[in-house]
Amino acid sequence: MKNATFRQLRVFSEVARQLSFARAAEVLHLSPPAVTMQVKELEGHVGLPLFERSGRQVALTTAGEYMLVYARKMLATLKDAEDAAARLQRLEVGQLTIGMVSTAKYFLPRLLAEFKHEHEGIEIRLAVGNREQLVKMLQGNEVDIAVMGRPPTELATRAEPFAAHPHVFVAPTDHPLLKVGHPTVDALRPYGFILRERGSGTRAAMEKFLEKSRMEPRVVMEMTSNETIKQAVMAGMGISFLSLHTIGLELENGLIATLDVEGTPIVRGWNVVHTLSKLLSPAAEAFRYFMLERAESFLADKYGSLLRLTTAVPPLA
Repeated sequence: MKNATFRQLRVFSEVARQLSFARAAEVLHLSPPAVTMQVKELEGHVGLPLFERSGRQVALTTAGEYMLVYARKMLATLKDAEDAAARLQRLEVGQLTIGMVSTAKYFLPRLLAEFKHEHEGIEIRLAVGNREQLVKMLQGNEVDIAVMGRPPTELATRAEPFAAHPHVFVAPTDHPLLKVGHPTVDALRPYGFILRERGSGTRAAMEKFLEKSRMEPRVVMEMTSNETIKQAVMAGMGISFLSLHTIGLELENGLIATLDVEGTPIVRGWNVVHTLSKLLSPAAEAFRYFMLERAESFLADKYGSLLRLTTAVPPLA
């Protein structure tokens, strides 16, 4: 292993993340043959195959799983060294890896475009997953900073709320409960739910809310995509519970409706999070300050009118 290079470790780590040589090549801006060559060279240094290949299917071998742990540790240590050098020079340069829950994709790219315009020397990389996946990324030092809802309790982190995050029950525009002024939670019992997967913050927020009424939703479908859930709801396949920030276009165009269930909207908080063990680089600090200073007004302007939310929102849950 003494002749292995950081380039080989980066390529190996990305192929392991994507479980695809072609997708890893796209992310790394390399050709697929170049990715294959780097992995083969690393396998030569290790003396064992790191991947099992069956057609287009790629899986880590047992040796690959072990090596991935150490590869990520070495890459994280190198990144910390680069960040330390940047701090000594007070330079806002280098790569910034931002983790975000999938719901944040409806607003964060617009904010990042503005941030990038003001900090041209920073190269931004996004890592997207549900809450459970993002916690693992923070734990594995795979992201510098994260944008998420409920911060992890299983890690020592610094979590700073930057905006309110309303969640609502949604239904097709001809749903019978829309004729009821303020339906109770009990009124939802007869209807099938289309929900996000377990491990997502949206699913956890709904379950916590329904627990108070001892209601067990009748789940007809589980999906990992907010977009697919919206399409299923609009097609009349069931009702759902979603972040208001995912349904702006549909509400503005009358394609989906919100159910004014008693006790809703459920207002949680958006947080910018990093582990306490990580000393932030100047680039990460710049992003943190940007989110704390700009994100709240951006979200209020974009989404505040949809539910006629006032500045006096309920406490963050």
